[in-house]
Amino acid sequence: MDGPVPERGHPALTGLLGHWRGRTQVAPGPWGPERTMDAEVSYSQVAGGLGVVQSYRHVEPDGSHFEGHGIFTVDPVHNDVLWYYVDSTGVPPGTAARCTWRNGILRVERLGPTGWTHHTISVEDGVLTHVTALRSAAPDDGGEAPDAGTHGKGTAYRPFMRSVFRRA
Repeated sequence: MDGPVPERGHPALTGLLGHWRGRTQVAPGPWGPERTMDAEVSYSQVAGGLGVVQSYRHVEPDGSHFEGHGIFTVDPVHNDVLWYYVDSTGVPPGTAARCTWRNGILRVERLGPTGWTHHTISVEDGVLTHVTALRSAAPDDGGEAPDAGTHGKGTAYRPFMRSVFRRA
């Protein structure tokens, strides 16, 4: 194949590699009451290091489970990270989302059928933290101008899940 050879691995992804175990806390909301459960996530290189597969799972207190799978890859033109993700909620997966990586924190915003999801993923001192917040796609009608302060994305972000892991 002719053309530039993409860099294998990206600093935003290499620190994630391996199997991690910890706890996930889900904030109260329309999805149910606040709860905390054991969770695990693995990040594995694929395609000769050009991609990283993410596999997450936790078991709910009622015995049901949630799982999510993503694939990260590097855009060789911009040298940034793309993330494609699907989970067991049944919401159809969207397109790949472009991530930003600054000061050791990988951030991504994804638009889905019900609104925006914001993720921050970081590893510091051997601890992997993944925080997820949600923003409704509905207009903010709090009495101010439409979408005031929300950049046309509806309401402000609200906490959803916070996972903290250590290497297994």
